[in-house]
Amino acid sequence: MNDDIFRSVGEWLSVIHIPLASVVTFHVLLYKRDVRSAVGWMGLAWLSPFVGCLLYILFGVNRVHRKASRISRRRRRALHRHAYAEAPPRRDYLAPLQQAVERITDRPTQGGNTIKLLRNGDEAYPAMLAAIEGATASIALSSYIFDDDAAGQTFIAALAAAKARQVEIRVIVDGVGSGYLLSPAYRRMRAQGINVARFLHSFVPWRMTFLNLRSHKKILVIDGRLAFLGGINISIDNVLKERPAHPVRDEHFSVEGPVVAQIMEAFAADWMFTTGEELKGELWFPPLEAHGQAQARIITSGPDQDMDKIEFMFQQAIGVARASIKIVTPYFLPEDRLITALSLAAMRGVAVDVVIPAESDHAFIDWATRAHIEPLLAAGGRLWRAPKPFEHSKLLTIDGRWSLVGSANWDVRSMRLNFEINLEIYDRGFARQIDEEFERKRGKAFTLKQLKRRPFFIRLRDRAARLLLPYL
Repeated sequence: MNDDIFRSVGEWLSVIHIPLASVVTFHVLLYKRDVRSAVGWMGLAWLSPFVGCLLYILFGVNRVHRKASRISRRRRRALHRHAYAEAPPRRDYLAPLQQAVERITDRPTQGGNTIKLLRNGDEAYPAMLAAIEGATASIALSSYIFDDDAAGQTFIAALAAAKARQVEIRVIVDGVGSGYLLSPAYRRMRAQGINVARFLHSFVPWRMTFLNLRSHKKILVIDGRLAFLGGINISIDNVLKERPAHPVRDEHFSVEGPVVAQIMEAFAADWMFTTGEELKGELWFPPLEAHGQAQARIITSGPDQDMDKIEFMFQQAIGVARASIKIVTPYFLPEDRLITALSLAAMRGVAVDVVIPAESDHAFIDWATRAHIEPLLAAGGRLWRAPKPFEHSKLLTIDGRWSLVGSANWDVRSMRLNFEINLEIYDRGFARQIDEEFERKRGKAFTLKQLKRRPFFIRLRDRAARLLLPYL
């Protein structure tokens, strides 16, 4: 009797499992572009009855993309209201890069901009705080890490003072990077009456699937006219003169000119995504005039409707390079497609140089990097290790003519999981500045010979760490 009951229950479970796994398979085939990911999810759905389907529903469905689709019309309407004035098309060999990135981003390059380099929090924070103190209309601020330390409290005090002057303020802090459980800086701003939101944060179980999706952007826009962006979070660790326990070396950039509207539009899209409020009008988007000579454009990416944009841009930039590719990044774990593109560039005679920290802030990332770079070194690329403190900069130049700065690292997380913002600049003078920064940071080389001399168990450990590449 019991055997019949168990047999009957098993048959019913099989009847339920087959259509569930079939639905997951259909969804995977329609929406998963990555073959390895698609095969993995389908295998899990069929070989782990019910559990595999549940895991896919929780972690495999890109609800961020679906939410972005629901508000995309509102975003497009806002974009049309702040139409961009285009720079003239290029006539040199960088023209295909300019054209391709316009197709990738749906944004034109804009002339008449000035971009200034600010080193570490020592230079960036005073400039940002002075801008906040001078704000008369609006402040838009987004930061992945916003610590409630001496640096963070100084920013909060400046924001509170601006609020007292009747300045409109919007602040986004990441729901994980700025503290998931407590987020002291967020609570302090709320207590001060500052309009602040946490990006993709929730204690509701069915929304915790978003925990791995983070806003890595660092944006400050003052009165819609002056912007700051780059790699610097708000933390005392970035102020080297204070000799913090965990010092971080990094760059930020002030931006003036027509491209500031693109930076503000990127913030406005994130604010709408997070809160549903649309930022519009001259309070946030005033008329902008030329303020320099550089041509520039914003490139955003994220697991919503901007998937793959930074990776596509990297590939196109690598493809047009003739003389040099110089990269500074705290984490160098790109997918094999980018390693192949860089290797091919080195093979055709382009000097490919990559600076990474001598030691990053995560040992297992260093292990995985050493297991990942052999094809590039074998092709003639060179890897340099920046001496301490921890090098957190994200810089790229092509042929001393084109530059890219911003928040994105050269890893799978930045290209597929994080929401990022980068600024591309067509300006030789600015590219020379970035190349000089590269030379300052370049330490000792890490060679192919050193790589192959690693002991067997170290190589085994590094190879094992590389298997986590999609999650690092």
